[in-house]
Amino acid sequence: MTPGAVGVRLDCDGPVATVTLCRPDVLNAQTPAMWRAMSDFSRDLPGDVRIVVVRGEGRAFSAGLDLSVAGSSGPGSFAELATLPEQECADRIAEFQGGFTWLYRPDVISVAAVQGHAIGAGFQLALACDLRVLATDAKVSMAEVTLGLVPDLAGTKRLVELVGYARALEICATGRRMDAAEADRLGLATLVVPNAELDAAVRDLTAGLLANDRNAVVEIKALLAGADGRSHAEQQRAEREAQTRRLRDLAGRGE
Repeated sequence: MTPGAVGVRLDCDGPVATVTLCRPDVLNAQTPAMWRAMSDFSRDLPGDVRIVVVRGEGRAFSAGLDLSVAGSSGPGSFAELATLPEQECADRIAEFQGGFTWLYRPDVISVAAVQGHAIGAGFQLALACDLRVLATDAKVSMAEVTLGLVPDLAGTKRLVELVGYARALEICATGRRMDAAEADRLGLATLVVPNAELDAAVRDLTAGLLANDRNAVVEIKALLAGADGRSHAEQQRAEREAQTRRLRDLAGRGE
């Protein structure tokens, strides 16, 4: 277990790792220190981990950015970032993004278990995961615009991929909140379940993902993740190449 001294911890149990936001007293509001810790988790994962579950303690997944930190004059605050040269500010934000983008790793499948609020950075953290299981009380919002900001934690492309440009623009430019039912209709949720069933649903989903050959699942994730950037012919070639690797591996002829 990686301790949650900065408000987030990593627990590993065989092939399943769990990232837990553990600041329930402030609805798991996020800080730059948490993002750096989450980025470090990628290096801490044992090689046998296949699934990463991201969850929040208490009644919310994450209420977003901790405004008490962002509004201060300390490291990671708006005031501090605004004083940096443009490239240095952009580089600092790139470090923050690393706390989210490692969940795209090709060798793992990431699952967000979302209850209560997933606002701003909380919504972007859920979007960073491959799959999202929402409790019926979930409320999601890309609320950065209400602070005069833009979503900058790698959530915009994933949102467009899931709901399309026009809907993503409406969601981001209004900052409005969506309930679990609407999130499900828009394709943001993999599954919606009653709150009391959230943990069990995530366990069942995880078991289903673990039931099949790891290398096949890794190849499938790569095929699907790259499909949008390929032509039909390129995707078909990628399928052929992936299947050839699988056949050779299963026959004991892989390199």
